[in-house]
Parts: sequence; C-alpha cells; structure tokens
Amino acid sequence: MASTDWRGAWSAALDELELDVLTVETLLADERRLLETPPANLWRPPTDLGALPLELRPRADEILTRQLAAAEEIARRITANRQQAAMTARIETGEAVKRPVYLDCAM
Repeated sequence: MASTDWRGAWSAALDELELDVLTVETLLADERRLLETPPANLWRPPTDLGALPLELRPRADEILTRQLAAAEEIARRITANRQQAAMTARIETGEAVKRPVYLDCAM
C-alpha cells in the first residue's frame, strides 16, 4: 500500500468515526430527535490499515476524547433516567409518602 493510500485510508476511517461521534453528540443535544432516530450501525475498525500515521494522531486523540465525553454523558443520562423511574415507581405505589393506614383512637 502506497504511503498516500495508507494516509488516505486512515483519514477516511477517522472521517467515519468522527461522523459517528458527531451523530451521538447531536442526538444528546436534541432529546426529541434521539427518541425518533433508529439505533446506528456499530462502527467496526478497518483491519487492513496498519499503524496510524503519526500526523493523524492528534485528530484520533480528539475523536477519542469526544467519544469518551459522549459515553460519560450517556451513562449520566441513563443513571438519571433510572433514578427518575425509581422515584416515579415509589410515587405511584405510595412508597414515597409513608402514612398510617389506621389510627388507634383507644389511647
């Protein structure tokens, strides 16, 4: 594989990966669109590229940083959603407010 082809293949792979993380960031910014959008196809790393060209390392690092931030935000939202669902379940069942079922007037 020629040096130009190698860099171009890596650049195309990073373009695809960056587009995926941009899609997730956009969905996180717009919850309505998140609900209406079908799940994306999983990105699979190319197997025939060899080592990442040194000049593409900063871009790859920046994409990784964005991916980690998006994953952290997704995890935070999942946790918040579970907490809200648990609170809603307690409210609906009456667990959130403990009230006496009867009053003993004999005392």
